[in-house]
Amino acid sequence: MRLHRLRITAFGPFGTTQDVDFDALSAAGIFLLHGPTGAGKTSVLDAVCYALYGSVPGARQGSGQGMTLRSDHAPQSTRTEVCLELTVAGRRLEITRQPPWERPKKRGTGTTTEKAQSWLRESTPEGGWKDLSRSHQEIGEEIAQLLGMSKEQFCQVVLLPQGDFARFLRADAEARGKLLGRLFDTRRFAAVEQRLAEQRRTTEAEVKEGDAALLADAHRMQQAAVDGGRDTEIPLPALTPGDPGLATEVLTWAAVARTGARERLTIAQCALAAAESGQAAAERRLADAAELDRLQARFAEARERAARLHAREAEQREREHRLERARKAEAVAPALGLREAAEAEHRRAAREEARARAHLPETFEAAGAAGLAAAARKAAEELGGLASARRAEQRLADITAERAALDRQERADDDLSQDASAWLDGWEATRTALQDRVESAQEAATHAERLAGRLEPAQTRLDAARRRDRLAQDAAAAHERALTAREHATATHEHWLALKEQRLAGIAAELAAHLTDGEPCAVCGATEHPAPARKTAGHVDRGAEEEALAAHRAALESRTAAERVLGDVQASLAAATETAGGGEALTGDEPTVEELAARVEGLRREYAEARDRASALHAAREALAQAEREYDHRVAGQQEAARRAASRATLREALDREQESLSAELAHARGTTGSVADRAAQLERQTALLTEAADAARAAADTAERLKAADARLADAAFRAGFDTPEAAAAALLDDARYRELQHRIDDWRHEEAAVRSVLAEPDTAAAAQRPPADLPGARAAAEAAGRRLRAAASALDAATGRCAELDRLSARTVAGARGLAPLRAAYDRVARLAGLAAGTSADNERRMRLESYVLAARLEQVAAAATVRLRQMSSGRYTLVHSDDRTGRGRSGLGLHVVDAWTGRERDTATLSGGETFFASLALALGLADVVTDEAGGVRLDTLFIDEGFGSLDDQTLDEVLDVLDSLRERDRSVGIVSHVADLRRRVHAQLEVVKGRGGSTVRQRGGV
Repeated sequence: MRLHRLRITAFGPFGTTQDVDFDALSAAGIFLLHGPTGAGKTSVLDAVCYALYGSVPGARQGSGQGMTLRSDHAPQSTRTEVCLELTVAGRRLEITRQPPWERPKKRGTGTTTEKAQSWLRESTPEGGWKDLSRSHQEIGEEIAQLLGMSKEQFCQVVLLPQGDFARFLRADAEARGKLLGRLFDTRRFAAVEQRLAEQRRTTEAEVKEGDAALLADAHRMQQAAVDGGRDTEIPLPALTPGDPGLATEVLTWAAVARTGARERLTIAQCALAAAESGQAAAERRLADAAELDRLQARFAEARERAARLHAREAEQREREHRLERARKAEAVAPALGLREAAEAEHRRAAREEARARAHLPETFEAAGAAGLAAAARKAAEELGGLASARRAEQRLADITAERAALDRQERADDDLSQDASAWLDGWEATRTALQDRVESAQEAATHAERLAGRLEPAQTRLDAARRRDRLAQDAAAAHERALTAREHATATHEHWLALKEQRLAGIAAELAAHLTDGEPCAVCGATEHPAPARKTAGHVDRGAEEEALAAHRAALESRTAAERVLGDVQASLAAATETAGGGEALTGDEPTVEELAARVEGLRREYAEARDRASALHAAREALAQAEREYDHRVAGQQEAARRAASRATLREALDREQESLSAELAHARGTTGSVADRAAQLERQTALLTEAADAARAAADTAERLKAADARLADAAFRAGFDTPEAAAAALLDDARYRELQHRIDDWRHEEAAVRSVLAEPDTAAAAQRPPADLPGARAAAEAAGRRLRAAASALDAATGRCAELDRLSARTVAGARGLAPLRAAYDRVARLAGLAAGTSADNERRMRLESYVLAARLEQVAAAATVRLRQMSSGRYTLVHSDDRTGRGRSGLGLHVVDAWTGRERDTATLSGGETFFASLALALGLADVVTDEAGGVRLDTLFIDEGFGSLDDQTLDEVLDVLDSLRERDRSVGIVSHVADLRRRVHAQLEVVKGRGGSTVRQRGGV
């Protein structure tokens, strides 16, 4: 993978579009990405990662990423965009990504959010571009397939984070395992461990479940083998689920239980045959005794019934005579019913006639039905003549109500006119006052708007003046610190140079200290050393020089930091001073904080007063509008009252004329009553009473005639039926219930007599009566005893049969369960051994190494071997990285990492390395890891690498060696980008990409290269 070009727009600290030409930078092999802290060096790498994977690495990734990545310096109308051109797997591609964007609406105010967009294009042989996809998912899958690594792997092997590898060197085995697991994706081996553990638990549960089922069947067989409560239970062996020999023990015990059950079955069959014979003989004797007892009891009962019938024979004759008279009286029953109905109807008619005559005057007491009907017709005729008078009386009442309503309307209109006249007299003065209020409030509102526009700039100048005074003090303090840092750096530099000169002057004594007689000199090669130089007082060795150099570098860093702080404070002070002066050129006579504060306070007070006066504008306008509406309403009310007064005068004259005419007509129609309605009600009541009395008189005469005819028919029917009087016939009559009861008693006596004669005539019954009494209780007791013996024998046989069947069924199920459990137990033993071996808990795994750790240990061994090649060159052959699978304490082994020091020949932990040693060791480890992950990803070439920080901890010699190693990567046609702000690297690396920060956002400047 090689990067060619990168275009960034409104991304991170970059407010405008920035172009990076990686082809020009990569031509030198090594290029430097530098700039002050916070300028946006890491944002360039974030843009590369975002273009490839649609997200940024590490903690910068999160929710709302599109809004987070957008530059605060960019104009609101500029959309955030990252465009990367690269070559991967022999294909030249261009990836463009735009995160979600909140832009201004094209119409109206406010903003709207547009969705994220992505484009993928490929270069064509003709020099153009071909669109491949605009789908986020498709582009992500295509890039992941071409690179062969995830975002985490890319950030670890292309954007080499030195801090992570320094922690990796000092981390324990668990932390190393997490990092290597993410890079090499060993989740499948962890899944194998988990799968084996789950299979072990599953098969173990299945084996225990099968053993539990065998034990449950054994307990059921034990319960089934119990013989009728007798103590014949066969004890089970003490077994628990999971015991290896459980199936054999259960099957052996089942065979013994089945043998005992079959013996008890044979004994029960013999006992049942003997009980059946005895029970049959006892049943026959009981049947004979019961039959003899039945016949003797039947004969005795028949004799008793015959005696009772003979005693009630006279009652039977009397009932037959009473039934015969009732049959004759039935012929008279219709005439009796008709006479009773006619008599009841006549009594009702007589009562109705008396009630109707009681409401009539005494003059109608002796009048017949015809006279009463004639009087009713006369009253109805007079009532019909009052209809017209009743309508006139109702109209007269309506006229009175209308005149009262007219009077009320006249009084209301008079009051309305007087009130409107009083209000309209002061209208002009009221309108003038309200208009003055509106104009005054409007002027105050205009003045308040002007003051508000002056208040905000004044407040901004006041805040800037306060910030200016505070920053002036900070600038003076920062200037003092910067001067002190410069002086200290100069002093340490001079001290280091002096020590270096002293060491060079006494270097002969330092070399002579390592001379040995007979061994060649490292300088001249002589084997004799007649006069070796001696160390003088105040000799400077290598350690003292290195300590002075380290102090000088620390002083330089302190000076750089102090100067950076001073520059930032001075820039902030200049901005605050310009703002406090109102954006004008500085003249040396800037306003003080007190003057600006007094000016702001005066404006704020004047603005508050104007705003209070302007707040009455709305109320004044509403009051004026309300008064104008009231004026219109009052004028309209007066005009409407005048129109209603003219109409009322005309209507009142017409009503007076109609009232005089109706009054004359009603005086004649009322007569002696108070009103026409009273006279009409009187005639209606009189007509109804006369009509009701006439009808009642006619009904009473008709019912009297029908009663006389019914008496004659009843006397004739009684004589014909043989009764002397109608009363005798009525006494002989019986109702249906009494008739049925009498007939039923007669029939029961006759049936009983026939049944008794039939029983006494039976030959068997008569013969049984001549024999001795039957011994039924003795025969029944003998039969019951035989039945109990038979039931006990049958129950014993059923129990023995069921016991054998249950034992056979449970035994067969136990045998089947044991056969099915055998392969399951074998599978469990196999899976348990594999799971223990993969988890590192088995005794066969001597180093207690998990499967995933074993795979990662192999990867770590490859990484250590690849890193050692570069580490030896960086350390001048001193250090070598080796993988260790030794156990640490009680822990598990597999992911140890040690360093071998060639100067001492000893192997030690990587955590003992110094700061500079840790840096180039972690750099070598990162480069080696990049090679291994690249091979793991399918051999994808990584032609562009970035190394982030860490070079400040190296001395000059080590820095040269590290740069030589990085420079050697060009042999594989690679380019390395170093991300650092170390000043010495700017002199050593000519191809540079500088990130410059400013108040309007950061920009990039490219120098060197091609």
